[in-house]
Amino acid sequence: MHLFADISSHGYGHLAIAAPILAELAAREPDLRLTVRSALPEAKLRERIPLPFVLIPGSSDFGYVMHDALNIDLATSAAAYRAAHAGWPRRVAAEADFLGRLRPDAVLTSVAYLPLAGAAACGIPSLAICSLNWADLFAHYFGDEDWAPPIHAGMLAAYRAAQAFVRITPAMAMADLGNTQSVGPVARHGRPHDLGLAGDKAVLIALGGIAHQLPVDRWHRLPGVRWLVPAAWRCEHPDAVALESFGLGFTDLLASVDAVVTKPGYGTFTEAACNGTPVLYQRRADWPEQEPLIAWLGENARCAEVSARLLASGDIGDALHELWARPAPPRPDPTGAAEAAAILLRCERSQPATLSRRT
Repeated sequence: MHLFADISSHGYGHLAIAAPILAELAAREPDLRLTVRSALPEAKLRERIPLPFVLIPGSSDFGYVMHDALNIDLATSAAAYRAAHAGWPRRVAAEADFLGRLRPDAVLTSVAYLPLAGAAACGIPSLAICSLNWADLFAHYFGDEDWAPPIHAGMLAAYRAAQAFVRITPAMAMADLGNTQSVGPVARHGRPHDLGLAGDKAVLIALGGIAHQLPVDRWHRLPGVRWLVPAAWRCEHPDAVALESFGLGFTDLLASVDAVVTKPGYGTFTEAACNGTPVLYQRRADWPEQEPLIAWLGENARCAEVSARLLASGDIGDALHELWARPAPPRPDPTGAAEAAAILLRCERSQPATLSRRT
């Protein structure tokens, strides 16, 4: 089986979703041949995806243009969508030509819609997998604009052309798609490590793959707590440690720390819950996906919201100690990857010979 996987580079959450599903597919299909298209760093892709693949650098979607990890640049995003759809039929034809030459047996996206439209045009079965889709977010932000309806219609048509949209838990409702299949959470279990911090508690600062730096340098010291921050921040706080210095992958590090400070995002939320790591989060500005994520996390992990003001000052000691004092709920079982892999295999095997096989 040759699978083409298109992984959005709008942060790292789409990779966190796709990688466990690809691992499940490889376990079920030992001869799986994988081609990946993504604009994410190749090292990050190979760290997360535990099987060989051919990489096509590039991106077929952009999601939203961001000011930072928490705030959308709506004006630039609107202009980008209008430009992307100005020649939409030509883009779909070019994508169909690309897939026809690549000749995959199936297409998987998280969560671009152009590959779904291209796959439909050349008879290749396809599946989308995510907790959100760009059509619903587009309607949320731009649905009242007079230029938006044709673009939204094109997005919906592409998503509806897939054999299924696998709606992973937790997720937006996606009532407009009509082809959703719901599965459990998608997450990896990490292996806890001793971080060698002489009994201090480790708090990971992880705001995802979109640049956003907290002013940790200005935070007061919290006795017995070490802050794990990206080396690129060049943080000079006496209790800060570069998270890369531990030499661990993200999920193993997340499973090894005593808490994580983050924003609402699928990958970090589900992996924190499934690995029993307490979460402090700052809400994102007008991001509709976050409400089901937050509700689910509240049922499955020790978590609390913190304000931008507290994160700016670093005055989060009380919130952390309150989290650590709570009893831990049962950890959720991440069944979604296995369920999604089974759906993909059923879709691929139920299709007649595709154009890509015949050419």
